[in-house]
Amino acid sequence: MTSAKENERLTNSAPGTPIGEVLRRSWQPAALTDELGGPRPVIPVRMLGEDFVLFRDEQGRLGLIGRHCAHRGADLCYGRLEDGGLRCPFHGWLYDVNGQCLQQPAEPEGSTAYRRLRHRAHPCVEHNGVVFAYLGPGDPPAFPAFDCFAAPREHSFAFKGLWACNWLQALEVGIDPAHASFLHRFFEDESTDRAYGQQFRAAAADTGLPLTRILREHSRPTIRVQDTNYGFRLVTTRSLDASRTHYRITNLVFPNAITIPMSNDMIITQWHVPIDNSNCYWYSIFTSFEATVDRETMRDQRLANQTLPDYRPKANRSNSWGFDSTEQLTMTYTGMGRDINIHDQWAVESPGPIVDRTMEHLGKSDVGIIKYRKLLQHAAKSLQNGGALPFALAASEAAQVRGPIALDAVGPAGDHDNFWQQCDQERRAKSTWARRTQ
Repeated sequence: MTSAKENERLTNSAPGTPIGEVLRRSWQPAALTDELGGPRPVIPVRMLGEDFVLFRDEQGRLGLIGRHCAHRGADLCYGRLEDGGLRCPFHGWLYDVNGQCLQQPAEPEGSTAYRRLRHRAHPCVEHNGVVFAYLGPGDPPAFPAFDCFAAPREHSFAFKGLWACNWLQALEVGIDPAHASFLHRFFEDESTDRAYGQQFRAAAADTGLPLTRILREHSRPTIRVQDTNYGFRLVTTRSLDASRTHYRITNLVFPNAITIPMSNDMIITQWHVPIDNSNCYWYSIFTSFEATVDRETMRDQRLANQTLPDYRPKANRSNSWGFDSTEQLTMTYTGMGRDINIHDQWAVESPGPIVDRTMEHLGKSDVGIIKYRKLLQHAAKSLQNGGALPFALAASEAAQVRGPIALDAVGPAGDHDNFWQQCDQERRAKSTWARRTQ
């Protein structure tokens, strides 16, 4: 049972809070690269309860600085992108990507006060369509050599979505393998010919069985947790018959990401980033091992259910997430269409902005959630006691990290870790870029 005090502690990501400090010590997605397209690459960013402005200067460098001018607080989202930085229209103060003030043109001739003024700024880097920012103290950690970062750009696609709920309940769906047998249950299986870019639509490898059928007919999985150097791995098995087992390998990448399979060829690495304590963005990098990614098709599929510029879902609480009682009887378990993102969205938004965990009753299938909360609590205490963040890797160690492995496979009955590891090795052997990273 989680106490009200502990629930508040786990969900609050504001500056100075225990979990806020944990999240700030890792690279966090701040925006999609696509959001900086067009003639004026300047956008507002709100993350972890703080407001920033993200811009790309004339040299192509990225800057994430405090949203309000250090002079008298004007909104720099309306700034002029010129002269090597972002200029406040109020009095012309100019800031570069590092927050250094370059000019104070209304001050007396010869004044050098601007040289002593550095506005709040945070380092940014781009990886496969996502702009990451580091909001913590000191030097940022090294990026691990995960597949989502190692893959060439043509083998990846990045997207995001807004959910009206706390980041923690959003992430916990991704480490709950049991829910897929119910929340994402389809009473009729689609042709796998139309599966591109849609999770759970493909056939299970080497069987011809639709994955939706496996999940529907085998709803009592066995879930094992394995510790890793990035968090933990969930090995979920469903016994199909006396000789065959379905293996689903998913991952928690500490502190707030998951890596899961989308199809036999593609994986998803997804971060859940607090906007504030009642709203979050999910950011996903889809990584393909063999085929190049049709980014235009995948983007169109997702924008059909979202509105720009906020990436807000069209289905939401105001329209009951598109619930249709007739559909619930005949087509889907939820009655909320065939887009599983909407199913997940309902599951995390319907309890309210922050789940009251004092009322929940966890079971054995919640092993991943229980493990994760303990890791968060341990990390917060470690930082408060002057220790290091768990799973923080030196640059040399980060360069050696691989994976995480995420896949669906059908193999011999029993828990044979060597089987799904061999499946991953075979998949990498067929991939020109993944073969080079082994």
